[in-house]
Amino acid sequence: MLRNPLRWLLAGSAPEPKPSGGLPPRGAGADAPAQPPSPVGASSLPAAEGYARHSLGLEQFLSQLRTPEPLRVLDVGGVTQANVEFLTGLGHKVFSEDFRRPPLPSWAGAECGSAEEPGQEAIGAFLRQNLEFPAAWFDAVLLWDALEFLPPPLLKATVERLHQVTSPGGHLLAFFHADEKAAEVASYSYRIQDAATLMLVNKRLRRPCQSFNNRSVEKLFQHFQSVKFFLARDHLREVIVRR
Repeated sequence: MLRNPLRWLLAGSAPEPKPSGGLPPRGAGADAPAQPPSPVGASSLPAAEGYARHSLGLEQFLSQLRTPEPLRVLDVGGVTQANVEFLTGLGHKVFSEDFRRPPLPSWAGAECGSAEEPGQEAIGAFLRQNLEFPAAWFDAVLLWDALEFLPPPLLKATVERLHQVTSPGGHLLAFFHADEKAAEVASYSYRIQDAATLMLVNKRLRRPCQSFNNRSVEKLFQHFQSVKFFLARDHLREVIVRR
């Protein structure tokens, strides 16, 4: 089993019951868990230096979460104290994955532009490690800039799985760099400060696996209901996708 149970910290409640039917997500292997892990709780991660920026994409994304009904939110940027505290403060359950956590295969990370592309076995392992959830499990997904660093075959499979595990009408928030010719781009840890402000920390340069313009982003999410763009002053293209 690929999951590390230490990554899942309970958010002050009993473990969530098995979803109705108990079926694993489509495309899951035979070793899929009977039910998804428990939502994470606020961790004691140390604070980090960074810079704050206003985010129209975040503002609109969070406006969809203003509901008394508890929702399930997936954050693929790893366990982040600020995000967990903010989202659980809205009454929602937060699940955490980290597309960049080790062990990473040879095609991942900074060498993405020059390494070999993943085969079907590697793609299946990545999906089982990061997106092993039942169909329509999540109401919202925070993708941040993670999709920029996935090779095309893995990117396609990941977006297809996201379509499966997000409920109809659910929203995804993704960031893409607007400089399509850049050989390296800054990658951040994104931390929610308030309903319209993000703190960007742990800046480092990474080689994107491919560049994106508005048309390619629309094509990437062609099976979703809608795609809406926001262009910020720091050249990050914010995208709200509706399932």
